[in-house]
This record gives sequence, C-alpha cells and structure tokens, in this order.
Amino acid sequence: MVEVPPVGGLLDFRGKVVLVTGAGRGIGPGIALRFAEAGARVVVNYRESREGAEAVVAEIEAAGGEALARRADVTRAKEVASLFQVCDEVYGRLDVLINNAGTYPVAGLLEMSEGEWDAVLDSDLKSVFLCTQAAARLMVDRGVQGAIVNIASIEAESPEPDHSHYDAAKAGVLMHTRSAAFELAPHGIRVNAVSPGLIWQPGIEESWPEGVARWQAATPLKRLGLPQDVADACLFLASPAARWITGVNLVVDGGVMVRPAF
Repeated sequence: MVEVPPVGGLLDFRGKVVLVTGAGRGIGPGIALRFAEAGARVVVNYRESREGAEAVVAEIEAAGGEALARRADVTRAKEVASLFQVCDEVYGRLDVLINNAGTYPVAGLLEMSEGEWDAVLDSDLKSVFLCTQAAARLMVDRGVQGAIVNIASIEAESPEPDHSHYDAAKAGVLMHTRSAAFELAPHGIRVNAVSPGLIWQPGIEESWPEGVARWQAATPLKRLGLPQDVADACLFLASPAARWITGVNLVVDGGVMVRPAF
C-alpha cells in the first residue's frame, strides 16, 4: 500500500532538487522562485538571459534558499548532458524537471522558411525530448522516483494564426508527455504537462493592447494569467499531491478553453 502523506507536507520540497529550463525570463523565473519558496534547491537554466537567471538566483539566496545558474542550449545534446552532469555533481540527484524553455515567434505558413520551422521545433519540442531523456536517466541511476512537467500551451489544441510551427511543436509536447509517462511509469517517474493561456509580462499592455483587451473579454475569469499561476500548477503536478497522476495536461488559462466554439 502506498503511504499517503499528511496534507501539511504535500507542497514541501525541502531536500529536493529542481531544474527549470529557460528560467532567465518569461514564465521560468516565476516557476524557479516558487519552487525555491517551497524549499527546493533550484538549478536555473538559461541560454541567453544570463542577467535574468543570475537575478533569480540572487533573489532565492536573499530569501535563504539555494540555487545556481547554468547556461546550456537545451536543443543540443552535448550541452544538455553537461547541464544534467552539473545536477549530479553538485547535488547528487534530480527530483523534478520543468521543461519550460521555448520560443514563440510569428510567421505565416506561406512565408515561413524551413529554418524558422526547424528553429521552433528544436526549441519547443526537441528540447523536451533531450531533457526528459537526460533527467530520466539520472533519476533511474540515482534511484529517484521523480517528476517531469512540460510547459505546453493551449495552442496545442486551439491553433492561432501565424503559429503553425509553434502549434505543431506544442501538440507534439502533449503526445510526448503521454508517451514518456507510459514508458517511465515502471521507474516511478511521473510525466505531466501544463498548458498556459496568455500570461502577463512587463509591458504587454502597452505593446499589445488590443490583444490583451480581447483576451480579457474572452476569458471567464477576466484577467491575464501570472507566472505564479503556472508555477503553482507545476508545484502541484510535481508534488505528492499528484502522486497518482501521470500523462495528463493541466490547462491553466482562466477558463478560455471552455467557451463555446460558436
């Protein structure tokens, strides 16, 4: 019989090691900070946003937590291997992987180049494969029954114009989540996905006022999401509270996907 943990400790990540990819900007910092607040030691991955990643680490350390920033291009297998080697050498384990790294460009289908397509598929889908594989291998080697959470998107199921590459990649993330959940379950490793809707970022109201207005009008809860909204979904899925949940996609969108289609 599986031991049922007490309610008070369900979101306690003390002693756990969490790696968040793409944590130098966007949703990533919010996820990293939230896991640190729950007691985890956090590896903050970045590719270009070194300043942002180091700021996240500084904030975690200022609050009494433990974190380190590491650069790696998670679309490249050798750099992924080095990133996970850091987790092993510094902490001797990995308990949670959050596959958050990705890109969100705009390109019409008729104008899109092969290079633009490949770049998005690499960043948003190939990275999930490489990091999931590396994390699972480390977890199995260290006897850790861990959790992997992939950041997908509501666009995996509800496409938007000029995003055919992004939409295809995120749909792939959902199926990869299910496949990985099935294959890794015998090792006690759970794999789930979170699909955010529109998430607030500094300056979005000024740079895209019409889009923000349309979103707020269409969303039952009448607001943009916050990075913490996504982070808390990740905390849940990575925690013992979700101990019997694997292979699912948790939509975090303020209810926009429940609206009637016509």
